[in-house]
Amino acid sequence: MTDNSTVQSTTVDFQPYVNVARKIGGGIVMLLLTFIGLTAITFIIGRIMPNDPVVAIVGDRASKEVYEAMYLQLGLDKPIWQQYLIFLNSILHGDFGNSVMTTRPVIEDIKRFFPATLELATIATIVGIIIGIPAGVLAAVRQGKLIDHIVRVVGLLGHSIPVFWLGMVALLIFYAKLDWVAGPGRLDFFYDGLVEPITGVILIDSAIEGEWDVFWNAVSHIILPASMLAIYSLAYIARMTRSFMLDQLNQEYVLTARVKGLNEGAVIWHHAFRNVLVQLITIIGLTYASLLEGSVLTETVFAWPGIGQYITNSLFNADMNAVIGGTLVVGLSFVFINMLSDILYRIVDPRAK
Repeated sequence: MTDNSTVQSTTVDFQPYVNVARKIGGGIVMLLLTFIGLTAITFIIGRIMPNDPVVAIVGDRASKEVYEAMYLQLGLDKPIWQQYLIFLNSILHGDFGNSVMTTRPVIEDIKRFFPATLELATIATIVGIIIGIPAGVLAAVRQGKLIDHIVRVVGLLGHSIPVFWLGMVALLIFYAKLDWVAGPGRLDFFYDGLVEPITGVILIDSAIEGEWDVFWNAVSHIILPASMLAIYSLAYIARMTRSFMLDQLNQEYVLTARVKGLNEGAVIWHHAFRNVLVQLITIIGLTYASLLEGSVLTETVFAWPGIGQYITNSLFNADMNAVIGGTLVVGLSFVFINMLSDILYRIVDPRAK
């Protein structure tokens, strides 16, 4: 006779694996749907823009034969759904077409310009985290005191002052008058081309190749534009950290921990701060994504060759291949950051598992 307890003890429970498989499958489906929706939106925008993609390529003085040949080559004679499928197939093969403005493949332009924006936004976000989170926590702990008022004023100014005005003032003072930092651009012209692009990020590539003169020149150039974006970053992060911490410090578990005689630092950082960390991940992700997408004014003021300036210049020149390609890359960056935030949720908060 078989022992039921023995059979039960040797039975493998596959339910956890099934749940994980369902979550992974659901995530992949959502990613595919997001990608299809994003490509569809960028495609439709490119088609409804009030300009002729054929004229943008061949010019307004081209003959009728040349115009019609390019019209057929672009597939504009086909139904709109076939045009979208052709567009989607090209995107999946990394082909965004050629840029009218630069005459190079758009994918090569993106590889050149996007790392510059990534470098700028990453440094600004890191500065915002390092300064903004402790400032927000301290402001919440010292509510109503001088440090709290300072953090609130900085947070207000960081969102109120136009970045282009602040950037021009910073250039005037720290570059033109004091000569503490380098001016517009990513490098001085005599350093341009000395470092072979590996990652596209000058600071990393110059450090890898041991070109320390180039590295420090790049640091001098990035200080001002990164600082302008960092002001926005730390203002928003500090303000939201303060708000989240004030909510947690008024909870009963914090009062209980203090009554039990726990160290104040442990109460603040180990108990209260851990409960706002998941919310802060969302805020940091949104801040980083907004800097990747919204740094065009900073890039314009400081002549920074980033993706925002590239898309803007392409739009002014009716270069729709470049506009669509750049917009799609920025949109995919949003999707990737959201996925990364979701992974971090599950690491930080065991309940999310």
